[in-house]
Amino acid sequence: MSNATQSPVRGRRTGLRLAALVAAGLLLATGCGDSDKSDNGSPVKVREANSKYKGIAVDPPWSKPELTLTDTSGQPYDFRAKTAGRTTLLYFGYTHCPDACPTVMGDIVRALGKLPAPDRATVDVVFVTTDPERDTQAALREWLDSLDKSFVGLTGPFDKIQAAARQVGVSIEPPTTGPDGKVVSTHGTQVIAFAPDNEGPVMYSASSGLLPDGTPNGNSSDDFAHDLPLLIHPEDAKK
Repeated sequence: MSNATQSPVRGRRTGLRLAALVAAGLLLATGCGDSDKSDNGSPVKVREANSKYKGIAVDPPWSKPELTLTDTSGQPYDFRAKTAGRTTLLYFGYTHCPDACPTVMGDIVRALGKLPAPDRATVDVVFVTTDPERDTQAALREWLDSLDKSFVGLTGPFDKIQAAARQVGVSIEPPTTGPDGKVVSTHGTQVIAFAPDNEGPVMYSASSGLLPDGTPNGNSSDDFAHDLPLLIHPEDAKK
């Protein structure tokens, strides 16, 4: 739902969500121009000590967004239909991003490399550009191929991308050009993870060094590697 129609109750819930995200280290200041806003009012619960996941538990879980865009081969891609029944990692970013995007995607690549081949075959990674003017189908495909040729890249009208991102609490803003001529795309750095039941029970933030107390800021490839088997085999997460 757009913020333009946000109710007072939904607004209060958004405030709770932001507090949770800040506590979890999810809102990072990056060269991508990371946003400090959330566009979805559903409450988020920071991972509890007894959580099976090393990512940030989401309560209630996200539902897969309604999203049909164009893939890198020029074909329509219905996100819900194409990823139905599969473990799916969804990320909104852009290929010119200098820090958060390559960090997150690199962490995902390393985590996937630790999975047994049968498990790896059940995981989809979908990268949706937040800079559709520069991220052409060819540019997306070249960038994604440098990471993993199976990764899906999607592009389309910015307003459609922004509306889909809002459905999973990711804030993105139209790219802007600074005084130095550099284009910056402001976007949240959350990775939303969906289990085969098509619900998203956990999300991740970009890894960004250490906090003042020496603990990691954000989620690492080890966190993804720990959680992916639990997402692929949800029966194990319930044990």
